[in-house]
Formats: sequence, structure tokens, C-alpha cells
Amino acid sequence: MQPTPADYSTLLLAVKQRVREAQYRALQQVNQQQMQLYWDLGRLIAERQQQHGWGKSVVETLARDLQAEFAGMAGFSSRNLWYMQEFYSAYKDDAILQPLVAEINWTHNLLILTKCKSAAERLYYLTQTRANNWTKAVLEQQIRARAYDHTVLAQHNFAQALAPAQLPAATLALRDEYAFGFLGLAAEHAEHELEQALLGNVRRFLVEMGGDFAFVGNQYRLELAGQEYFIDLLLFHRGLQCLVALELKVTEFKPEYAGKLNFYLSLLNEQVRKPHEQPSIGIIICQSKQRTVVEFALRDIGKPIGVATYTLTDTLPAELRPFFPSNEELVRRLDAVAAALRG
Repeated sequence: MQPTPADYSTLLLAVKQRVREAQYRALQQVNQQQMQLYWDLGRLIAERQQQHGWGKSVVETLARDLQAEFAGMAGFSSRNLWYMQEFYSAYKDDAILQPLVAEINWTHNLLILTKCKSAAERLYYLTQTRANNWTKAVLEQQIRARAYDHTVLAQHNFAQALAPAQLPAATLALRDEYAFGFLGLAAEHAEHELEQALLGNVRRFLVEMGGDFAFVGNQYRLELAGQEYFIDLLLFHRGLQCLVALELKVTEFKPEYAGKLNFYLSLLNEQVRKPHEQPSIGIIICQSKQRTVVEFALRDIGKPIGVATYTLTDTLPAELRPFFPSNEELVRRLDAVAAALRG
């Protein structure tokens, strides 16, 4: 038996990677074919509903016949056929959303279709599911936690501080409020307790942050002129290709927090950021904030900073509803995301 070549391990890794890539492409093609089938069935039912007045009894008969003919295939229940009709009707006239639905599977599509009512909300969850490979459980949790609502409400100075190419992805990366109910913290807690609880639940924490973040470190040390400075949590955003500095506060937002984080970002860009990476972004997560104070505090800050709050429950406070933008503004904001995806 011949000895194993010295470069065999490298070859094995390359072959494994190639097999996984082929498997992934095959799964994508299967999913696209299934979505096309469900789209076509939904179209046929919708057209006959309109032209011939098809009703519940006809679809139930169709379901029984399909189940008898294709006994080994799931998905032909009458309820699922009605979902296909609803699926087709919801997206047939939407040039932006229609191609996106083919890129995620049917169970994800059903969640978005049944739980989200506006086109802008569906666009958010479709793009985020695709970009972050959310499982059904994660998508369900994100919808329940109203991730879209909190993204729409987010406060930041990204439009002034970031290059236009970075703006759409950065806007989707920040939320107005994060749900930390999974930490099990008491209502009264210290910053150190909050930080340690997040570190102890780092996987859940990164999912809540949006899914495209990687953990770098906590109490990340920086030095300037013999003085030490520490960033509470340092993350890396894979899509934006930049470091993200998080400062945790268990108090209401104060304007000086933005100035301090602006200083930290300058040090990160100078001392830590690699040549191929984009400029660093900062996020301040506080227990509460006055939206007008945040707006003025960020107005003349040069570095990209967002200010969010956290809650130990999963509900959106009713008092935030008046701050929701109009439908026209939602479309304008998310059109930028769609344009970036098409590009």
C-alpha cells in the first residue's frame, strides 16, 4: 500500500468543498422547480376562479385526484392548493418580489405570505432570509419579534456617514430595538451583567442582531498615548465587511455616548481595520432613549453610528407607532435594497 501523499489533506478538503457546492446547487435547482410548480398551480387555480367561478368543492376534488395520482408527493392538500393560489395572486404583479420568492423554500414563503401583509414587510423578510440563510424557526422568531418594524424605526446617521454602496445593507443591519428576553435578566441589572449574559448566549445574541454578524471579542482593548480604552463588544459584519463596535448602556441614551463611540471608531479604523475592510460602524444599545435627543446627537457626528434600545420582552411598544414612516417612505427605503440586489 502506497503512503498517503503529503498534499492529500489539501486535496481532500478541496474535494469536500466541491461536493458541498454541487449539493447546494442541486438543492437550489430542486427548490426553484418546486416554487415554479406551485406558482403554475396557483396561476391555474386563480385563472379558473376568475373565468369559471371555481370554488371550494372543485379545489377539494382536485386535491383528492392529485393525491391519488402522485401518492409519493406531499403538498397537494386542498389547503396547500389554496395557499398556492394566494401565493400567485400576492406576487404576480410585483416585479421586485416575484423573483425573490423562488430563492427560498415553500415553508419560508408560507410564513412570510401569511404573517406579513405589506409588500415592504415581505421584501424585508425575503431578502433577510435569503441573505442570512434563516431556518424556519429563526424566521418565525424574527417575525414574532417584529424585526421589520424595528428596522424601519432605526435611528442612525448612515446616510451622511456611509458611501452610497454601503447604505442599503447597513440600514438593514441595524434595528431600533433588540429583544433580549432570552437572557433571563432581572429588570434591575448592571452593564457588566448585561454583557456577561450576552456572552453566555452569544449564538442567540448574534441571531437577534440579524444573522450576518461574527463575534470578535468583548472588552476589546485599544491604546492611545499611553491610555487604555475598552469597547464592550466587537463584532464583524460579513456582508458589510467592517468591524462593528457595540457599547452597552443600562441607562437612557446620553449625547456624550455618541462622542465616545465616535472616538473609538477612529481608533479602530487607524489601528485595527485591515486594508481591504470598510470603515467601522458603531452601535449604542441603551435601555431607553429620547428620539429627538438621538437625532441631534448624531447630526454632526462624522462616523457611522446607530442608537438602539433593548427590551427583555418581545413586544413593540405602542408609543412607537406614530414614528412609523408612510407607505411611500417605506417603498423608497426598501427600493434601495432591491436595486442593490439586482445590481
